[in-house]
Amino acid sequence: MNPDKVIIKFEQVSDQSNDAIRRLAGFVKAKYLVDLVDAADLNANPRSAKVGNVTDDIIESIKKTKDIFPFKTKGILLAVSTPPKDLERKRYELEFRDNEIEGILDGGHNTLAIAIHILNVATDEDRAVRRIKRWSDLKEVWSQYKDKIADVREQLDFLVPVEILVPADNSEETQQQFKRAILDICAARNNNVQLMVDTKANQAGHYECIKNSLDPALVGEVIWKTNELGRVPVRDIVALSWIPLSVLKLPDGVSQISPYQLYSSKGKCMEAFVELMEHPEVSTLVSGNYELKNPQIASAFALLKDLPKLYDIIYQKFPESYNDARGSFGRISSVKKFDMSKYSENPQKYLKKRPTTPFYGDEAEYQYADGFIMPLVYALSALMIEQDGTLAWKVDPYQFLEQNLPSIVENYKGVLDLSQWDVQKVGKNSASYSMAKQQFENCLLRQEAKAA
Repeated sequence: MNPDKVIIKFEQVSDQSNDAIRRLAGFVKAKYLVDLVDAADLNANPRSAKVGNVTDDIIESIKKTKDIFPFKTKGILLAVSTPPKDLERKRYELEFRDNEIEGILDGGHNTLAIAIHILNVATDEDRAVRRIKRWSDLKEVWSQYKDKIADVREQLDFLVPVEILVPADNSEETQQQFKRAILDICAARNNNVQLMVDTKANQAGHYECIKNSLDPALVGEVIWKTNELGRVPVRDIVALSWIPLSVLKLPDGVSQISPYQLYSSKGKCMEAFVELMEHPEVSTLVSGNYELKNPQIASAFALLKDLPKLYDIIYQKFPESYNDARGSFGRISSVKKFDMSKYSENPQKYLKKRPTTPFYGDEAEYQYADGFIMPLVYALSALMIEQDGTLAWKVDPYQFLEQNLPSIVENYKGVLDLSQWDVQKVGKNSASYSMAKQQFENCLLRQEAKAA
């Protein structure tokens, strides 16, 4: 088990306070970071650090220019949600309690590189160290060599800039202010516009309602923050969430997403999602995290569980339905088809490896951009109904697609034809979405009339 208390000793330190935040900043010898690697984690950091050119350069700087290393790097930024215990000789005892907001906010790649360098010193560059690719790998190897690390600890005398943010005092009000501020500080330090929005959503707990709603088999495949392992960008999931949300009347001041933005502007979908989740009628702020309280919004996320699988079904079956409607999907210039025998003669058109569906990774015959089918995916909203303040499916959506997708595509095919098979024109044209939804509604009416 990782220790929950760590003592950091500064060689030089500046102690500053402003409002609810106290900052300790200065130089720390690397040997005092050993316990930090044991205790702190990167959950609070928007990026999951991974090995690459950046970490290689940092390690090279430590090895060749350790005297000036602290002036070549911005170092490590830590956050701890309780005030430290001030000890003698510029030492501070930190207690980590909540790893979702505490730990390394910025400097994850610095920490990863420093830890790998320490392991190299301790193990004479053992092959296990060379196999480290990500922070999770590092933690596993680190635990295996703790005894060897202890043996070389006193040799680790190079300096590292460290900045620690803590609450200015012990009062409940100050600590709540501190936790709220950490979200903005974390986003600002990782100064990338896309990252700032996605980071805020992740760090504020906005994805928890989605994680709890999704198929558990898919949750582990989603890239919830930058550099995490996974296949599915979180923005793709958030964009899908706006399909059921589009059926609801949202709280005043929350922007509704235009259907074509599901394809053309996933960044806008994310921004609107954060705006929605932080609305006082939707969520309550508890200890720095937003907790969903609105049953209507919760019911929309409940329907989200089906949408990735339904998306994949449409992705798999659309080409066949298009061909059955007297079309030739494989002849569209932007489409590629799996055919190993033809790959060598025309690699621009054929694939030697079978493509897979975007969410569950099921086998498919064709590889193509989602702009062709996003209007059909959005049209699933026609199968949703609000009853007693919550959303539900009018009919079984899987059965509906099985029975009706070929006839829907037969009529929808004209959208592609009129757009000259340009995926951008299809995906960014609001008329594509209106046409697709109308086809779903027509099939639903015929189905209901037949059942009456």
